[in-house]
Amino acid sequence: MEKGKSTSIIELVIAEDNLDLTISAISLVTTPAIEENFVFFNDDKKMNLTLAKIDEEQRCLVSPALIPNKQIFRYDANTDSEYYVYFSKETVKQAAALYLKHNNNNNATYQHEEDVLDVYTVESWIKEGDQDKSKMYGYDLPDGTWFVKMEILNDDMWKKIKSGELKGLSIEGFFVNKMQNMSAQSNPTNDQILEALHSLIFENQTDRN
Repeated sequence: MEKGKSTSIIELVIAEDNLDLTISAISLVTTPAIEENFVFFNDDKKMNLTLAKIDEEQRCLVSPALIPNKQIFRYDANTDSEYYVYFSKETVKQAAALYLKHNNNNNATYQHEEDVLDVYTVESWIKEGDQDKSKMYGYDLPDGTWFVKMEILNDDMWKKIKSGELKGLSIEGFFVNKMQNMSAQSNPTNDQILEALHSLIFENQTDRN
């Protein structure tokens, strides 16, 4: 970031008019925005996972889908502006629930560019403590992180995962800028206003750096 250049940090919240598309799909990508790679399972005995012995390939992977309060870099080419977005614990929890509620767990894409078949989310959970099973897979992420386990029956995608070409997951969906969403409300509550100030505090801290 250029010295003296202001970079906003924006909280994203669920778009109430697009609940069915809050998380419309999960994409298999080369560079996951949350900067955490997935782990995949096969019959390689050298894998550093605390798992029972596996006799044949399971064609599954485990990965965080969203990490609460994780600042994710974004660039807007239309305005030539850089900024960060993040999701609160509550938003992550709601988004994960809506993803399943609206049966989007069978929707997957490749690099956010094309739909892929035979990729399914077979498990979904929110980390709630130190005994969470995500530790078994080698993750040490904060409480409130949304994890998924995906079954990859698509041969081409599985080859790309095993070769290391695809390294993680990235969500697709509709969210809105919390501050802009607040300004669109005619009578926001005091609690809503106080919560929204969280974004401004982050932005001011960034401006001083």
